[in-house]
Amino acid sequence: MWRRFSQGRCSVTGVVLFNMGGPERLEDIQPFLVNLFSDRSIIELPLGRLVQPLFARALTRARLPAVRRNYEAIGGGSPQRRLTLKQAAALERALNAGTSVHGPFHVTVAMRYTPPFAADALADLAAHDIRRIVTLPLYPHWSQATTGSSRADFDRALTRYGSAFDVTHITSYPDNRLYLDAFADTIREALQAMPAPSRARAVILFSAHGLPQRFVDRGDPYVWQIEMTRRGLLDRLALPNRHVLAYQSRTGPVKWIGPGTEEVIRELGTRGVRDLLIVPLSFVSEHIETLYEVDLLFAEAARRAGIVEYHRPRALNTHPLFIEALRRLVVRHLETLRALEHQGRVWGTAA
Repeated sequence: MWRRFSQGRCSVTGVVLFNMGGPERLEDIQPFLVNLFSDRSIIELPLGRLVQPLFARALTRARLPAVRRNYEAIGGGSPQRRLTLKQAAALERALNAGTSVHGPFHVTVAMRYTPPFAADALADLAAHDIRRIVTLPLYPHWSQATTGSSRADFDRALTRYGSAFDVTHITSYPDNRLYLDAFADTIREALQAMPAPSRARAVILFSAHGLPQRFVDRGDPYVWQIEMTRRGLLDRLALPNRHVLAYQSRTGPVKWIGPGTEEVIRELGTRGVRDLLIVPLSFVSEHIETLYEVDLLFAEAARRAGIVEYHRPRALNTHPLFIEALRRLVVRHLETLRALEHQGRVWGTAA
């Protein structure tokens, strides 16, 4: 969707943070799974628009008991909505504390699979008479399964408003300087929490969210953007430690990019590794993949493999450098749009 960025229609700029969402309570798990398995950006069945709703409900019934146990293990629900709202509030404060000619700013949230949805975010902006919108994903790495899906959902919600909004998009920021600085800071903090001998010999295991191979085959940039982040972190850390990359959260009977994180942990253990720092890539807040998969499932796999020291960095959440990274992304995006408009050009999306 191509729209002309307009400076004059409204004095307030809306920023919409995209995120996945997660069930806050056990009773929210079923609708969350139905929404997830109904998403054709992730699961594209033959005749999908006809059979996908039936498939989503059947798969939800099959998966619900196991998923429920996972959320029970982390306290009964995902903290992602609460944390994303805190990130939105922190970003709004940071944007409005500056002197940008594009402000004031109002930051809202559009989750993909749990409330608040894209339609809720747009209703919030409309209620505040805001027409100029920048979307900003809390997925630093672009994939059709994440940012692509959120944007498609947002575009569907936009249709009810016609041309009421001027919308532009920030797409990804895998090598953003401040994002990497914040991330490296959390890794150093986690290393310092390890005993000194373990710190020196620990293997650093970068664990990114998995992606079906067919996405990569179609040209999805996720894998090489993950590599950009990994290389940026290694440059900043400048550590002699061995480091490896793996992918987690791989489910279903399709071919996934690999190797799998749990497999790598077992292999490291068999090779005599006893000290491990696991660094979840592509996650900027705590949720099921960090709190259950990394902290419980992989920790148990590490223990069984003979690994004694097992640590991970905290998620970025509202780390001041990360919030500043988001602020600068928004401001620079708007400055770029303004410069292009002064040149008489029409602009729709920007990285």
